Parts: sequence; C-alpha cells; structure tokens
Amino acid sequence: MYGAYSSVRDGSARWRGATGVADVDTGRPMRPDFEHRVGSITKTFTAVGVLQQVGAGRVDLDAPIGRYLPDLVPGERGQQITVRMLLNHTSGIGDYVLPAFPGIVENPGKVLDEHRSRHLAPEELVRLGLAAPPAKPLGTHAYSNTNYILAGLLLKRVTGQEPEAYLTRNVIRKAGLRHTYFPRSPYIRGPHAGMYESMFGLIDPPRDYSVYDMSWAGTAGALVSTTSDLNDFYRTLLSGRLLGPAQLRAMKTTVPAHETRPGEEPVMRYGLGIYTLRMPSGGWYWGHDGAVFGAGTWALSTEDGSRQVAVGYNLMKYQRFDEQGKPLPDPVTAALYAHVDGALAGPAASARRAGPQSEQGPRSPGLTLPDRLIRPESLLHDRATR
Repeated sequence: MYGAYSSVRDGSARWRGATGVADVDTGRPMRPDFEHRVGSITKTFTAVGVLQQVGAGRVDLDAPIGRYLPDLVPGERGQQITVRMLLNHTSGIGDYVLPAFPGIVENPGKVLDEHRSRHLAPEELVRLGLAAPPAKPLGTHAYSNTNYILAGLLLKRVTGQEPEAYLTRNVIRKAGLRHTYFPRSPYIRGPHAGMYESMFGLIDPPRDYSVYDMSWAGTAGALVSTTSDLNDFYRTLLSGRLLGPAQLRAMKTTVPAHETRPGEEPVMRYGLGIYTLRMPSGGWYWGHDGAVFGAGTWALSTEDGSRQVAVGYNLMKYQRFDEQGKPLPDPVTAALYAHVDGALAGPAASARRAGPQSEQGPRSPGLTLPDRLIRPESLLHDRATR
C-alpha cells in the first residue's frame, strides 16, 4: 500500500493521521486533509436525496420505477422494479461497468488510458446496465451501479434539476460539508494524492488515475470528499438532521447483502444507500465503502452517530491470488480492518478478536473492503486462459 489517511471522531474529540506517500515518483508524503475520490459512498448521498423527495410526497418508495421513468425502464420490467428495489440493490438490473469499458479484462491499462477523457451520459449507462445479465433474480440483493444512475435520473425527473445540483444544495450544503463536491472536470480541484490502479497485478507498475472523467460513475460514484467531511456527513445523517424519522427508518431497513449457510447470520445487511456491518470485534456499524480506479475509501459510524471513522488509500486492487483464484495472505486488508475496528470499538477489543487472523485479514463474507468495480475472478480466469 502506497499511502493512507484517516479521520476519527468520538463525541467532540477528533483525530487525523496519514502515512506513506501520495506520489511514488517524488515521495511527496500523504496528508490527512487531502481530497479523495470516494466512489460508492456517493450512493448514500443519492439515497438521501431520493428519500427527501419521499418525505416531500413526490416519490413513493414502493411505486414502480416505470411510473417515473417509463422511457428508460419500459414495459413489464418498469412495472416490477420499485424505487426501493433500486436503492437496496434488489432490482435484478445488471451492472454497466464492464460493458462501459470494453476490453478491460483483456488489457486493463490500455482501456483505462484510452477512456480518461471520455464522457458518458447517464442514459447510456442505464442502457448498458439494462442489457447486462443480472447477477441475481429480482428481489435478491445484487450490487449494481446502474441502480444509482437510475436514482439520479429519478431525482432529475421529480425535481427538474440536475441531480448533482440538487444533491449539492440539499444534501452536501445542508450537512455543512466544505470539501465535498461532484467534479466538473477530470481534475480534483484541491490538494490530493495520486491514485494508483494495479488491477490485481495486471497493471504493473500501477498507474495514476487521479485525473479521470468521472461521468462513468455519476450519482453512483463520482463524488470527491475528505475523511473529515465523511465523518461529519454520517454523524449528521444518523443523528436525524438530513431526513425525517420515517425516511431514516426506511433507509435503515435492510436485506442480507450476501448468501449464508442455513442458520448463519449475515455479517452485512444493505439498506437504502447504506449498510450495517459486523466488525471482527463484534460491533455493528453503519456506513459505506467506495472504490474507483486508483482510490479506495471506507466510512463507518456507530448507529447513534456518536463515533465515526473514515479512511482513504491510494492503491487499488492490490490483492493477489494463487493460480486457483484463492486469495494470498493479505496484511494490508488486515491492517485496514484493525484500524477501522479499533477506532470504533477500541484497540483492545479489536486485538482480542483479530488474533490468529491478523496475517490474512478477517474472513467476513460479502466484505473484504469490497472493490465492486471489477470481479477479480473475471480477470483471473482471463489470465489463466491466455
């Protein structure tokens, strides 16, 4: 891992820290106040915007999306999929990311380089997602970025505003965030680190993708923020200052986020743009993670909003696998878990539970600091057959 930075809040107490380098060529050090692409943490912001419209009576969570976007999701599919299903990823709609980057499995570095300046309309992303094969049937959780591009277009339809403008005014500014924004160009406007993509070793050495047109992520993952802003956001949200009580309850109504064996409890449950996760020390926390090419972020909070931690890091898909596709020992993920768990539950509680797993990291089904952009098994299968 090249570098990482983090912020922790406990009541009125704050801690910020950074380690490693922001630029591998110059050795420029990491700083805890850097701006960062936070990927799918954007989904919590988008879900808040939709739920505000639910509270205003303009959107019905259990209405079919075809009522609002009949031109984009027509016919029987538009009548079967509800707004709630988009927000908790039970819509059965496939993900657009792989189709949006044709050839990325065969030659990821070449494809990512070629698409740095490409602009994609959200309607095109929806078309690609609707044409993609669904990972799971309707009603079963299967994470798909297409759901949140549709949620942004829903906001546009019911408010008459561009969704990024609506979310800036009614979510970001309402939460008092000063360094959180949707980028208007491929550039991050404030101080930031390089963002290096390894693609599980297929891009060697990893390349910096901090300059990138993020229209491919939109209301599903284009947001820029800081770890301090993310802590402020989740505290404000979970304290009930962005949504009414009924809408916050709806947001925290969850479905299992991964399959379990009979009688086994899932360690992660997904609500509406937010999940709850059981950490190795045993506590349950609310938040989200984010991954874009070169940048990873994780933000979690206690349910009452009293304590938060957010961490960002600048080397993605650093994990390695053997020829059978099994993960190799991964001290980076173990260290990230130990930091986040220790910040939320206290270092003693974290150390008691981490013990023998410390070298390979926690074996939590459905979440190992998830990177949902590219399935590693797809790349591994391709590497094995070439």
